[in-house]
Amino acid sequence: MTLVRKREYLVLLAGDVAVSVFSLWLALTLRYAEFPTWDFYLKHLLPFLFIFAAGVGVFFLAGLYGKYTRLFRSRLPSTILYTQLLNVALAALFFFLIPAFGLAPKTILVIYLIVSSLLIYLWRVFAFPRLPRLLRGKKPRGILIASGADAHALAEEVASDSRYPFKFETVIDTDRVPVSGVIQQVCRLAEESETTFLVVDFSDKAFEAVRPIVYDAAFQKRGFAILDIIDVYQEVFDRMPLSLIRYEWILSSVAASRAYDIIKRATDILGALMIGIVSLLVYPFAVIAIKLDDGGPIFIAQERVGRFEQPIRILKFRSMSGNDQGKYDESGKSKLKVTRAGKWLRLLRVDEFPQLLSVLRGDLSLVGPRPELPALARQYSAKIPYYNARYLVTPGLTGWAQIKHDRHPHHGTDIAETKEKLTYDLYYLKRRSLLLDIFIILQTIRIVLTARGS
Repeated sequence: MTLVRKREYLVLLAGDVAVSVFSLWLALTLRYAEFPTWDFYLKHLLPFLFIFAAGVGVFFLAGLYGKYTRLFRSRLPSTILYTQLLNVALAALFFFLIPAFGLAPKTILVIYLIVSSLLIYLWRVFAFPRLPRLLRGKKPRGILIASGADAHALAEEVASDSRYPFKFETVIDTDRVPVSGVIQQVCRLAEESETTFLVVDFSDKAFEAVRPIVYDAAFQKRGFAILDIIDVYQEVFDRMPLSLIRYEWILSSVAASRAYDIIKRATDILGALMIGIVSLLVYPFAVIAIKLDDGGPIFIAQERVGRFEQPIRILKFRSMSGNDQGKYDESGKSKLKVTRAGKWLRLLRVDEFPQLLSVLRGDLSLVGPRPELPALARQYSAKIPYYNARYLVTPGLTGWAQIKHDRHPHHGTDIAETKEKLTYDLYYLKRRSLLLDIFIILQTIRIVLTARGS
């Protein structure tokens, strides 16, 4: 028994091939701004059949027909993009080495890459899960062995929402079930043919006792998968479970490729210059609005905590009655008020534009955890575990937490909300990539246009 049944393999394969064939037709239509004739389409289709076959092979090697395909859908965009880039590179090499077809479709290959990548993603993420169960098969059924608030939240979320492509047949709370009971339940459930995967907390002491039994069952059962609860939790909630991670996990999650760092820095500089030049058009209106409102200073300079806890200085349009330094009274709230002009500056994110200077200096990035005020950072570091992990990457103007967590505290201290916000920062720390950065930027633009989260 495997997480992906043979019928599902065939449906996924048939869908991928159909998408590839249609993508070529659409690429030709876009390239020549008219529907291709059958003869013209066939002339391109015959050599592209070799490309489709090679693409299927690349998909297999990339794990797109593997047993984790349906459980970890958030990994599809990057996997599809990288495999499609490889497919196009193979196609270019194919047409270069075998000129017998008389084609050198450079533009068509680029269009095909874009179109097919988008359609493959739509097919696998949105269309396939909505197919009749007869075609896509039953949901994989698994067992959850863990304890704690985050484990309970995971079990409840999966049970309450049918959109998830798997379900937990049994949940074993290791805090309530003795080790002997865990062993007994695992032995019974592992023998059931419908149970195809196990989600466990590898750091749980109860699991240590049943590990040999679980592994023995996995070896005897074809395709039985054992998954880390942290990976599954990320897939469901798009954030990290603080109660389940350890410092060792934090340290193992900070590595990033040198190429990524270089490209990210180049993107920051280019993006800051482009946005900065365009933003100069609104500076006069911001200055006039601030001066007409209360006649106070136009800009404020604030010290924030940057990468490796180094102090950085940022510049913003003033949107409050004073300069918030994070030093509050017993209520934990600032006595400063947002001005009338400041309300609109924040709504349109205009107050953030001067920070682009910090991006050019390298103190900030376009995407990263929000830089915090030193006074607040000291409180959070003392009360929230793993909070200092945020300093392992360059802070940013926008980030995963900013677009995913609407309840982050504004001009006040809130341990509970900041703790939840940290779970999203840690998710970004683990998953950061160029594709994720682009997604965050696009989502930020959407939020600004809809005036959400101001």
